[in-house]
Amino acid sequence: MNDPILRLEGLTKTYNRGKPGEVQVLRDVDLALAPGEVAALVAPSGAGKSTLLHIAGLLDTPDAGRVVIGGQDMTGTSDRARTAMRRRDIGFIYQFHHLLPEFSAAENIVLPQLANGTGADEARARAEDLLDRVGIKPRAMHRPAALSGGEQQRVAFCRALANGPRLLLADEPTGNLDPATSEQVFAALMELVSGTGLSALIATHNMELAARMDRMLRLEEGQIVG
Repeated sequence: MNDPILRLEGLTKTYNRGKPGEVQVLRDVDLALAPGEVAALVAPSGAGKSTLLHIAGLLDTPDAGRVVIGGQDMTGTSDRARTAMRRRDIGFIYQFHHLLPEFSAAENIVLPQLANGTGADEARARAEDLLDRVGIKPRAMHRPAALSGGEQQRVAFCRALANGPRLLLADEPTGNLDPATSEQVFAALMELVSGTGLSALIATHNMELAARMDRMLRLEEGQIVG
C-alpha cells in the first residue's frame, strides 16, 4: 500500500486557550489520505472544517499533533519550509475564487507558475490546457469581472492545479453557486482530478456531492468519524 499523501496525527486546536470563551475546535484528530483519493469532509458550519484544512495546508499550526505531507513531517518546521511545501505540493480552493481582477483568466493561472520558476511559454501552455479541460478555454483572455460565477470558480480550480500539486484542499468550493452551476463546477473539478494521482480533501455541506467522492469523513465534536 502506498504511503498517504496527507497524514494528520492527534491534531488539537483550541481558540482563546485559558481564557473565558475557550473553544476546542479540533480534538485528537487522526486522518490519512491515500494517493489519488478524493475524500469529502462534512460538518455543520462552525464545526472546524476550515481550521482543519488550514492546518493540513500549513496555513495554521495545531496546539498538538503532527502534519505529515508526502512522508515529510512538517511539525515545527520553519516558515520558509512551509511556504516551499505549499508552493510545490499543495493546491487550495476556497468558496470565493479570489482571482486577481486586473489579470485575465489565463494570467491568473500563469502567475503562480512563474512564481514557482516555470518558464513563460510553458506556463501559458499549461494554463490553456487546464482551461480547455474545464471547458472555458475561449474565455482565457477575459478578466474575472467578465466571467460568470461558475466560470470564475473553474479558473480558480485551474490556478490551484497550475503547479501540479500532490494534495488539493478545497473549502466549500461550490458553496457560493446555485445548484445547477454547482453540479457543472463539481464535474469540472472531478475532471481535473481524475487520472492525475492527485489526492483531494474537499469540505462541503452538499451531501449529494459528498456521496460521489471516494470516502466521506464527518467532523463531529472536534473529531473525525467515518
